[in-house]
Amino acid sequence: MAEKITYAHQKSLAKLPIPSLQETIKTFVANLSLLQSPSANAVTKSVAAAFLEKEGPKLQILLEEYDAEPGRASYIEEFWSDAYLAPDASVVLNLNPFFLLESGPDTKSSNSQTGRAASLVFSSLKFISVLKSEQLPPDKVRGDVPLCMDQFRYIFGSARIPVKGKTDFVVTDVKATHVAVLYKSIPYYFRAMNDDGSVGVDEEGIKKILEAIMNDANFVHSHDGIKHHDTHHDTHSGDDDIATSGVQSQFEASVGVLTTMDRTSWAETREALVRHSPEHNTGVLRIIDSALFVLALDDYTPTDIHDAASNCLHGTYQLSERKNKNGADYQSGTCINRWYDKLQLIVCKDGSAGVNFEHSAIDGHTALRFVSDIFADTVVRFAQSITKTIYGQKNVVPNLLDASVKVNQMDVDSVNDSDNKVFDSTPKRLKFNMEAGIIRKIFCAETALGDEILASEVHVLEFSRYGKGFIVGNKMSPDSFVQMSIILAYYRLYGKTVNAYEPVLTKKFLHGRTEAMRSLTPKAAKFCETWNSKFSSTSDKMLALCEATTEHSAQVKKCSLGLGIDRHLYSLKCIADMHNIDTPLFKDEGWKELNHTVLSTSNCGNPSLRLFGFGPVVPDGFGVGYIIRDNGLQYTICSKHRQTKRFANTLESFLMEFKKLTGSGRKVSVAAHRSTISGSIAQHVLKHEHEEKEREATTTETTTTTAKSRTNHNNNNNNNNNNNNNNNNNDHDYLENFDDLYGENMAIAEGRISHESETEIERTSVISPRSVVKGMAKRRTSIDMTLLEKTGIELGGGGGGGM
Repeated sequence: MAEKITYAHQKSLAKLPIPSLQETIKTFVANLSLLQSPSANAVTKSVAAAFLEKEGPKLQILLEEYDAEPGRASYIEEFWSDAYLAPDASVVLNLNPFFLLESGPDTKSSNSQTGRAASLVFSSLKFISVLKSEQLPPDKVRGDVPLCMDQFRYIFGSARIPVKGKTDFVVTDVKATHVAVLYKSIPYYFRAMNDDGSVGVDEEGIKKILEAIMNDANFVHSHDGIKHHDTHHDTHSGDDDIATSGVQSQFEASVGVLTTMDRTSWAETREALVRHSPEHNTGVLRIIDSALFVLALDDYTPTDIHDAASNCLHGTYQLSERKNKNGADYQSGTCINRWYDKLQLIVCKDGSAGVNFEHSAIDGHTALRFVSDIFADTVVRFAQSITKTIYGQKNVVPNLLDASVKVNQMDVDSVNDSDNKVFDSTPKRLKFNMEAGIIRKIFCAETALGDEILASEVHVLEFSRYGKGFIVGNKMSPDSFVQMSIILAYYRLYGKTVNAYEPVLTKKFLHGRTEAMRSLTPKAAKFCETWNSKFSSTSDKMLALCEATTEHSAQVKKCSLGLGIDRHLYSLKCIADMHNIDTPLFKDEGWKELNHTVLSTSNCGNPSLRLFGFGPVVPDGFGVGYIIRDNGLQYTICSKHRQTKRFANTLESFLMEFKKLTGSGRKVSVAAHRSTISGSIAQHVLKHEHEEKEREATTTETTTTTAKSRTNHNNNNNNNNNNNNNNNNNDHDYLENFDDLYGENMAIAEGRISHESETEIERTSVISPRSVVKGMAKRRTSIDMTLLEKTGIELGGGGGGGM
C-alpha cells in the first residue's frame, strides 16, 4: 500500500505565534492615524495607552493560557471560525467568493455544457479519490516549505448548517459518494464513487447522466404547475428513479434559494421544512448536505465577461412571463439555481465554468488548489488523447491525478434487491414535501435576493499591456504594486484614503489561515498625495511608488510570519468576552474604524483562472479580487450603489500612466532587410542595388556573370577548390545547401531591429530562415561577388557566401 503523504507534515508544523502586545498596540495606533482626524486619534491613543496599563496584560496572559491548552492547534482558529459562522447576513455577496475558469483545452467538449461539466466532474472525482487515499501531494511554498492541509478535510461532503438561536456550524460526511446537481432549480443526485474511495463513473457515463437530468428537468418545466402525487413522493430516501417520479412545480422545487436568506430566516424555514415532513424532508436535506459538491447547470449563456463574473458571484436576475395567483412575476434567473451552503461547480450553456464556495471552513488558497488540479487534469487528459494516437497505449504524458477508476455497470434487475449491493449511478430527482407557508418563503427569499442583485454591480478590468514581468523589471513587488493601484484609484475618485484590507496566507503554521494586511501605510498615503499633485516630477512619483511598495512588501512578510495585529486584537476581544472583562479599547471609535474595510482586496489565481472575485464587506465598500499574470492584470470589482466602472477606469488610467513614465520597454518592429556586411562595403551594397535595377533587362547574362565571379572568388580563397556546382543557380540547390548558406557568415540581417519603423508588433515574429532563402532563390538575385572583389574586402570564413 502506498505511503500516505497528504497530511504527513502536519505534526511538524509550528503553532501560530502570539505577537507582542506592545508591538500590536503600537501598530494599531499608527494605522489609525491615517484614518482618523487628529482629535479622534488622540482619543484612541489615550485609550490604547490605558489598555496597555490595565486590561491588556491580563488578556494577553489569558490568551497565552488558552493557546497552551492540550489539543489546541491555534489560538485564533475557534475565534476565526465563529467570525465567519456567527454573522446573520446572507452568505451571497457578503461571504462566498467565486472563480471563473479559463476555457477548456478541448474545444469540442469545452463549448458543450454537458461535455465541459462531465470533464470537470470526472476530474473532481479523481481529485477527491486521491485526497481520500491521502496521496494528494501537500501544498508547499518556495519548493520545500510545507503548508497546513487541514482545510482539505472540510472541502468535500461538507455543508454550512443554520441553527435557530445559535451559531451556524459546518458538517462533513467523510463517507459521501454522491454528487448533487441543480438544473432549472430542480435538485438531483447520482452516485459517483465506490465505498473504497475509487471513482465509480467515467467521463462518458457522467455526460449521459447529465443529459438524462436535463431531459427530465425540461419535461418538468414544460409541465410546470402540474403535480402528480404517487407513492414515490412519500419515500424519505429520495431514491426514486427520475423516470418514475411525479412532477413538481419548478418554482416549488427552488428550495436552494432559501440558502440566500439571512441565517436566522433560513434556520427558521429549514426547521419548518423538517417539521412539515420530518422523515421525508430531513432525508432530502441530508442527501444535499452530504453531497461531495453541487453541480449547478445554468440554462444561460453570459453576454460578456462582466456578466460571466456576475453569474458566478450571485447568479442572474430574470423575470419570467408567468405570474403567480397574486399577479406577481416569477424569478427564472440562475440566482435560484444555487445551493450557497456548499462548494458549487457552475457550468453554463456555452461551456463556460466557474466555482462558488462557502468560505467559513476553507480559504481561497485551498479552493484554488482544487480548481487548479482539476483544470490541469483536463489538460493532461486532452494531451493524452493526442499522444495516444501517436504512441499507442504508451502513456507518454503522466497522470496528474493518479486516481483509481472502477466503472461499474448497473444490473437493472437487481436495483431493488436489498441483499445485492449494486453500484447504482442512476440519477434521481429530489422533491421536498411543501406547505403554503414554505412556498411563500421561497418567493420572498427570491425577491430579497433580487434586490441585492440589482443593488450590486460587477465590473471586470482585464489589463493586457503588461503584468508581473514588467513590474518586477521595475524593481517592485507585483502584489504591492497592484495594492497601490487600488488605493490610488479610490484617492483620485474621492480625494481621500480609506481603510484597505488584504489577506496574507499563514498556512505555514498548524491550522493557519490568513492574517490581515492593512495596505494603507504612511508611505502609501504619501504615494497617493505625490501622484495626485501637479507639482510632482516623474522622479518624485517613481520614488514615492517604490517606497510605498517596499513598505507594503515588508508588512506582508511580517504578516506571513504571524506577526500582524488584526487576528491578535480580535482574539484578545474574544478572550475579554469569554471572561466578561470590560475593555474600553474595543468600544473606541478607532476599533470600529479599523473594522470598517472600504477596500476589501485579495490576490488569488494562476493560469487556470480567468477571474476571481467577491462582494464588498461593507455597504459603502468595494470588493476587489485580482489575478497577477506574467503579461497582464485581472481585476474583478464589485460594489453596491457605487461607481464601479468609473473606479475601474480610474484604476486603468494609473496603470497606463505608470507605463508611460517608465517607458514601454523594448518594442519589436518590422524593419526592411539590411545586409550585416559592415564598414567600407555598405555604400557599395547600396550602389549595387541601384545598378541591379539597370541590369534587369539582361537578367540571364547577369546571372551567368555573377555565378562565374562567385566561382573565381571561391577558388582564390580556398586554393583550387573547384566547386563548379555553384553555376547551377536554381531553387533546389539553394534549399539543399541551406546549412552552408545560413551559417555565421551569412550576410543577411539576423535580428536587426529598427525602432523608427511605423509598423510595431507586440510579440516577436520569427521568420523561418528557410523561407528567406527560398524567397531569394525564386528571385534569382544575389550580391554581385565581382563587386565585392573590387572592394578588396574578404568575407570572413571559408564556406559562406553573401546573398
